[in-house]
Amino acid sequence: MIIYSVTINIDADIAQEWLQWMLKVHIPDVLKTGCFTGYKIHQLLHPPADDKKSITYNIHYFCPDENTLQCYFENFAPKLQEEHKKRYEGKFVAIRTILKEITQNV
Repeated sequence: MIIYSVTINIDADIAQEWLQWMLKVHIPDVLKTGCFTGYKIHQLLHPPADDKKSITYNIHYFCPDENTLQCYFENFAPKLQEEHKKRYEGKFVAIRTILKEITQNV
């Protein structure tokens, strides 16, 4: 399994509105692409002491393989990322990484 991990640092004053938009609009749109089997959202509990003006979230999207992820990047990601950027420009920083699951012990 491949995990497409998106870490977002969002301004605290709009964080709740952003989270609701992600849950109701953006994440469903990502899942509608058919490239992912699910997702999880995490919130960073202990941010740096000097950062009281933002909240950090991490979203893991679960993808069956690298070819499917490449399809997402080529056919869907630019539009979806642009929608997010237009809505929250200047209010967030995003870091995107790709992880390959090696083991699972749940």
